[in-house]
Amino acid sequence: MTNTLENRILVTGGAGFIGSNFIPYFLASNPNAQIVNLDKLTYAGNLDNLSEIEDHERYMFVEGDICDPKLVNTIFEKYAINAVVHFAAESHVDNSIESPDHFIKTNIEGTFVLLEAAKKHWLEAPNVSKEGFENARFLHVSTDEVYGSLEEDGFFNEETAYAPNSPYSASKAASDFLVRSYFHTYGLKVVTTNCSNNFGPKQHKEKLIPTIIRKALSGEAIPIYGTGSNVRDWLYVLDHCQGIELVFKNGKTGETYVIGGNSEISNLNIAKKICKILDTILPKSNGVKYEDQITFVKDRLGHDFRYAIDASKIKKELGWKVKADFEESLQKTVAWYSNKYQIV
Repeated sequence: MTNTLENRILVTGGAGFIGSNFIPYFLASNPNAQIVNLDKLTYAGNLDNLSEIEDHERYMFVEGDICDPKLVNTIFEKYAINAVVHFAAESHVDNSIESPDHFIKTNIEGTFVLLEAAKKHWLEAPNVSKEGFENARFLHVSTDEVYGSLEEDGFFNEETAYAPNSPYSASKAASDFLVRSYFHTYGLKVVTTNCSNNFGPKQHKEKLIPTIIRKALSGEAIPIYGTGSNVRDWLYVLDHCQGIELVFKNGKTGETYVIGGNSEISNLNIAKKICKILDTILPKSNGVKYEDQITFVKDRLGHDFRYAIDASKIKKELGWKVKADFEESLQKTVAWYSNKYQIV
């Protein structure tokens, strides 16, 4: 995104996992950018995740809800926002099964509120930008779960038909379609990314990798759904942040880019890998292996079998590639959480 004006970016959900990795990364690599972080600080948001930049001169935090039109419009006006990077979402599949209403409200209604604000502040009329907002851009961060489930082979790409199987993925699919519609109907300059499973520091404790580490260190059973054969494509969070930056700056308006780590592994095997790392860095005094704590529990309702992404488009068009070695990144991640959860 080239702009004669300073990039004044509204980042939603910036105190969450990916957002709190993205903001410090983007501020460091973009000295002309100013970021306003809007986060409701639900259970998944934590300002401690942003302690390294809390006093940064180009960073501001606003506590609030993306579903609040008055607040969102006030932020657009006060800070003359000319870009949005939209992370904010309810994202835990299990929670969506128990309480889907929160997912419908935040993921669909919240995205609608943001799109309406962007249209109001950036466009004079459909396909006509206001002066100074000709290059304003809305980047919507979504998930590969909107595509449903794969069997043993095959990959998701930008042409894959949507087939969401949980209230979470259905709500994200709906938000993707809303973003698409504001491009085709109003000419709002949007781009969408759909990513595979992220891992790295700052993730909420309920997610798979932090849960495995936390349970292992506390001596509890490490719960694995079903037989543990479900496969995920793991993407290191900073690789994802670099992909988002490239799409934000150079992605084609109205297009979607899928971003994956090309690191497929079953849930059981990721648990075993983590346990082996813990055996090395924090061995138990009695010589018992952490893997002995792995316990199989009743499978999740509608559990997708496999996710995998063909990221050829972002690689070819924008020059993105995975930089982090999976094994090294997993070791760094385990060490980070071990330091966080270790009982002294």
